[in-house]
Amino acid sequence: MNRKSPLTAAVCLTALMTMAPAFVLAADKPNILFIVSDDTGYGDLGPYGGGEGRGMPTPNIDRLADDGMTFFSFYAQPSCTPGRAAMQTGRIPNRSGMTTVAFQGQGGGLPAAEWTLASVLKQGGYQTYFTGKWHLGEADYALPTAQGYDEMKYVGLYHLNAYTYADPTWFPDMDPELRAMFQKVTKGSLSGKAGETPTEDFKINGQYVDTPDKGVVGIPFFDGYVEKAAIEFLEQAAKDPGKPFFINVNFMKVHQPNLPAPEYEHKSLSKSKYADSVVELDARIGHIMDKLRELGLDQNTMVFYTTDNGAWQDVYPDAGYTPFRGTKGTVREGGNRVPAIAVMPGKVKPGSKSHDIVGGLDLMATFASVAGVELPKVDREGAPIVFDSYDMSPVLFGTGKSDRKSWFYFTENELTPGAARVGNYKAVFNLRGDDGQQTGGLAVDTNLGWKGAEKYVATVPQVFDLWQDPQERYDIFMNNYTERTWTLVTINEEIQKLMKTYVEYPPRKLQSEVYTGPITLTQYQRFQHVRDLLKNEGVNIPMPTGN
Repeated sequence: MNRKSPLTAAVCLTALMTMAPAFVLAADKPNILFIVSDDTGYGDLGPYGGGEGRGMPTPNIDRLADDGMTFFSFYAQPSCTPGRAAMQTGRIPNRSGMTTVAFQGQGGGLPAAEWTLASVLKQGGYQTYFTGKWHLGEADYALPTAQGYDEMKYVGLYHLNAYTYADPTWFPDMDPELRAMFQKVTKGSLSGKAGETPTEDFKINGQYVDTPDKGVVGIPFFDGYVEKAAIEFLEQAAKDPGKPFFINVNFMKVHQPNLPAPEYEHKSLSKSKYADSVVELDARIGHIMDKLRELGLDQNTMVFYTTDNGAWQDVYPDAGYTPFRGTKGTVREGGNRVPAIAVMPGKVKPGSKSHDIVGGLDLMATFASVAGVELPKVDREGAPIVFDSYDMSPVLFGTGKSDRKSWFYFTENELTPGAARVGNYKAVFNLRGDDGQQTGGLAVDTNLGWKGAEKYVATVPQVFDLWQDPQERYDIFMNNYTERTWTLVTINEEIQKLMKTYVEYPPRKLQSEVYTGPITLTQYQRFQHVRDLLKNEGVNIPMPTGN
């Protein structure tokens, strides 16, 4: 797809790069600071009607919005691994096989052939750095330092819950042999440089303990180390202003279980663990931004903040808030529409707002554009590659609109999208995350995220006008006053374009399987490949990862 609209300056820069070594122009390239939080709800933050009004002030994120552009139709993927894979690669997660990730000890992860933000920006002379949550696999080839990052510091490979599995105070009923297995295979915080074997800084557990000298740090303290790594990198980068940098900071907050650091306990107005953790997240972002300003790096740095997926309402009360229908794990707006803010002095207008359809997929083309780097035509192993990324810089810099007109929503095992948005209309084919009628309209299960089964419409999708009905409450495909069947003309056309790309650019093998239902007798009788699978590989019922 690669529909980019580079700024004139970026075009000129690209032309100049053909005549001069990259290092001559390095000082003219903007730095990029990319901050990602975890499971943060659309309605949690001040710029989106949250903050103090929800008992969790976010003054530092509020300042980001005052200084830059706030996005109101910015999309992620419905859960952690696909959300992070999409941002790193600029590709729909089913192309890279990163729709879920395996349990610790099972290996696998982001294929070596994929390009990442870091490996692409390195083509433009950037020094690259990663800290915090990775969640894109634990195999050697899948680690940040094998995926274009010069250095990684205090990296957590898993979702937060994974660090509690081996903790007997969390799960005293676990079989001792299974606990011993988790203790053996669960890697702790990792640090290292590209080309070197990373070292384990310390184990991570679910306790209020901060003893790196003894090899153990608890969940409440981990984000403090992520903040520390980011600040140390900025201080070092300031000593070499002629070399542009890309730093990706990934906080564990506010993924469940939320255990705020001691200095943030009861610092929110509501005194809840989740609210305290939002206050901690905001403060740590503020500390990094203060350091960026103190060092004088802010004037030539693009700062982009977002989160990996929609609010995980299935784990209420340790959960974020979204005004939209559905939750993490569904194709509803609540699982996919997320907060996002961009700041770049002199380029992004302070206090600006955008309702353009954009998303995490578009960071690849956008960062490449501002860095003056062309997106590759082949993957890192030489095979043709397609990106699903559109350059957002015209929107950011006020020079035009995004070329993106549609967004596709997927869950773990979908090749065709479970839902699709074109303009203001959205068609929903996968009703996972429905209205909760089976459990009662006011029951906890009304969100039905991962707890809700895939449930596809038989003949026609639900259709919603997201301008008039952003909560997806009123299906207007057919009703008693009019009908919107004609919306499927453009929606089907966009889906057809997507499906054609799979022929030329086949998706990679899934890096982790999910349970998709039983193998039936009729399948066994009808499909030779199922019989071959049973003969060659046996039956494997994979564990649901849930993240």
